[in-house]
Amino acid sequence: MATVPKQKQIVGLVAWLVVTFVAAAIGAAASVQAGPFYTQLLRPDWAPPPAVFGPVWTVLYVLMGIAAWLVWRVGGFHAARSALTLYLVQLALNALWTWLFFGWQRGALAFADIVVLWALIVATLIAFWRIRPLAGMLLVPYLLWVSFAAALNYSVWQLNPQVLG
Repeated sequence: MATVPKQKQIVGLVAWLVVTFVAAAIGAAASVQAGPFYTQLLRPDWAPPPAVFGPVWTVLYVLMGIAAWLVWRVGGFHAARSALTLYLVQLALNALWTWLFFGWQRGALAFADIVVLWALIVATLIAFWRIRPLAGMLLVPYLLWVSFAAALNYSVWQLNPQVLG
């Protein structure tokens, strides 16, 4: 691993967390008023209460930002261009999902998005793992949560075709 001055490491960590949380904020903008919409939808018995999502996503976004930073630390963006580009693309699809599901109420498109997102997370995890195994491991909870979210997206969409058409 290239030696990066401590101050640059701290700036890099903050920058990757900011990039990650900006994407989170873009997605969150679509879900600000999602509570009443989500609670009126038919949901499977195994669906968590709405209050669970915010804390889970906050932890996941912190882990994701740290993972990206660990990969960046190895040699900067240039050295890990493919892995970090995958990260940024999956982050964009992550933000888009919230708009598709909550903002525009498009269940099928949201499901298609989350399937592609899942594949990109797998690719990002593998790319991160090859550069810094710890960074790949930090994405495992994210992959597991998105796997669960994909099943929930599909179930809710199927239970509410009139609303999520």
